[in-house]
Amino acid sequence: MASFHSLAQRCHGGKMTRFVVSQRLSSSTPSRFSTNLNDISESTVRVPASRNRNEKGTKSSRPIFVAATRQHIGKTTTCLALMSGLKKRFPHSIGYIKPVGQQHVPVHSDLMGTEIRVDKDVTLIREHFELQHIDYQHMSPVLIPAGYTKDYIDGKISSDEQVNAIMDSVRAISEVSEVILCEGTGHCAVGSIVGASNGKVASLIGADMVLVANGGLGSCYDELELNRVLCEQNGVNVAGVIINKVRTDKYEQTKSYMSRALGKLGIPLLGCVPDRPYLGHPALQDLERLFNTPMISGCEHRLRHYTVKEISLVTTSLTRFLANLREKPSRTLYLCHATREDIVLGHLLEYQRRKRAGDSFEAALVICGEQGKFEVSKELMDMIDGHGNDVPILVSPHTTHQTMEMIHNFTPKLNVHDKSRVHAATEHYEKYIDYDLLLSRTGNSLSSCRSE
Repeated sequence: MASFHSLAQRCHGGKMTRFVVSQRLSSSTPSRFSTNLNDISESTVRVPASRNRNEKGTKSSRPIFVAATRQHIGKTTTCLALMSGLKKRFPHSIGYIKPVGQQHVPVHSDLMGTEIRVDKDVTLIREHFELQHIDYQHMSPVLIPAGYTKDYIDGKISSDEQVNAIMDSVRAISEVSEVILCEGTGHCAVGSIVGASNGKVASLIGADMVLVANGGLGSCYDELELNRVLCEQNGVNVAGVIINKVRTDKYEQTKSYMSRALGKLGIPLLGCVPDRPYLGHPALQDLERLFNTPMISGCEHRLRHYTVKEISLVTTSLTRFLANLREKPSRTLYLCHATREDIVLGHLLEYQRRKRAGDSFEAALVICGEQGKFEVSKELMDMIDGHGNDVPILVSPHTTHQTMEMIHNFTPKLNVHDKSRVHAATEHYEKYIDYDLLLSRTGNSLSSCRSE
């Protein structure tokens, strides 16, 4: 059978306008796997759960599927912690897959010998945990970019293609892994319109579900119940729940009451993670992506993080601004309008003063102005360039009000380059998760995975 990777790309003028599946379909795919996701039967549920031997002589286990109750919950952060804890228990062959993805990046597939696209979270997990025993080809089988939904409804993409891609990938990873972690996309219903919701995919591959929710009681439980019912409808066992971003002053209360409430459903609380605000602080590289503009100075500080609460919009005189620079914490993010060239120059001069005095200066400046209407002048750019690219300065092509609103509403995402935040997130979450209970609930105990 031809490579579906090549069939799935439709180019126009050299530009890829659709990208569906990033892996090669095997011509030997058994017919029992060529199943419509909308018509999953008992014969197709939990096929990969059978404990076949992999190349290491161990027995493959049931996949663990992780889904959130809604967007921006902290699912990927939870997956990082789960991968870290599982790798310590299965150090030789832990697997990872994101069956259905959306935001994708280019990578090189060694098996295919070419560049393919995979979900951005796949690159983070594979590179951070050095999963060299799994090729990118198998880690992100289905991608849903813009236009995919219309193509699916128009009949240009079939459910069989999606199923075959997912099953081939799970099979390939199972052969070289003792346990597989599957990361979903959003809540359990995401992907329903193309017949590939998290609930249906979890059922297809025979996975047990771990639901991730944010701290609270009533609203938290309500969201969990909606997703639990979807799992039940698809015949997926909910192995447990992990609640994160729990207010520290409500931690014991949340842990106690949610444990008891979930216990009535026979679902254990696998983890209760207190909030750590630093993990939600954007780095300057996050703001680059948010504004879709590169830093114009200070690129070496792209991974420096700033507290959203410490953002300061400059509307005062230069004198007052300079006083604020010396009174506020050094690592403060300032915003000013493009017409306030005095503020930009004051910012540069304060940096020079601190440098001569041997003092640290970690403040960053975002210059705001609607594109085509208010932009940084050439003369000012020359002044900024004259400081040797040391002072972190960005440009936002939006009004100051819009820029402030965008930053406050922004949820930074973990990425492979921001190693300090990735390590901090993993370390923080890992100690609050009961891995032994997770493995027991999913039938992935160390003895069962390694026994004859």
